[in-house]
Amino acid sequence: MSCLYTEDLSIGYEERLIVKELSVKIPNNKITTIIGPNGCGKSTLLKAITRIISHQSGAVILDGENIIKENTKMLAKKIAILPQTPESASGLTVGELVSYGRFPYQKGFGRLTKKDYEVIDWALEVTGTKDFKFRPVDALSGGQRQRVWIAMALAQETEIIFLDEPTTYLDMAHQLEVLELLQKLNEEQGRTIVMVLHDLNQAARFADFIIALKDGEIVKAGDCEEVINHNVLKKVFHIDAEIGLDPRTKKPMCITYNLLKGEYKDEKTIDPIYSSLSATY
Repeated sequence: MSCLYTEDLSIGYEERLIVKELSVKIPNNKITTIIGPNGCGKSTLLKAITRIISHQSGAVILDGENIIKENTKMLAKKIAILPQTPESASGLTVGELVSYGRFPYQKGFGRLTKKDYEVIDWALEVTGTKDFKFRPVDALSGGQRQRVWIAMALAQETEIIFLDEPTTYLDMAHQLEVLELLQKLNEEQGRTIVMVLHDLNQAARFADFIIALKDGEIVKAGDCEEVINHNVLKKVFHIDAEIGLDPRTKKPMCITYNLLKGEYKDEKTIDPIYSSLSATY
């Protein structure tokens, strides 16, 4: 069982500090969602925790060790990440793409072993993509492609999976399909899931633990009831939200909301470099 937490983590781009001395522990075998306004540091945090980018100070601790000191292949056996915009899989079949998840386990000339093929078939089966194994990834729908990328992450056989906005560009049905798959992986296999979501009601419905960020700092971290409430959403998003109870899940949900006039400041008008940086975090 992997233990992951940050200590006074600060992350920035050039001279701009994005995440400021952030300390948080990711609950084991739970689903954690990170919410917050655009440019608050959600994606930056994910990238730093998974060592895609470096941090300026503080530490990310995985199983008692600073990830900076971890061997790359060993780290890839512990954590997998699905970025917001996965790299193009043009020309690859589904099976070929999923096989990339076995890279951390390959030796020598990188030939796939019997074990590798078994794990690939298992990942395809679990994600419901086995029938697509020999089809080009480009020929699949958005929801199908997203499930294939998740299959690749599963093929890494990691205890922790990070996903940066896994429902982006998907319609409502495909969003639900992907989120229910992640919930199934958590419940049936005990995978720790950490993902960035924009939809507050999806975050509340599928998460056990929510981290609400604003300006690179945690406003509130806790269970759904602690985070999805009027006061927290006012601080994080500058909205006046009406919170009710989801009749199916019995979790809090945002029924409607208004912008708090006179209290909201458009960061784009006061920060000339905001636009150029917001796409990266």
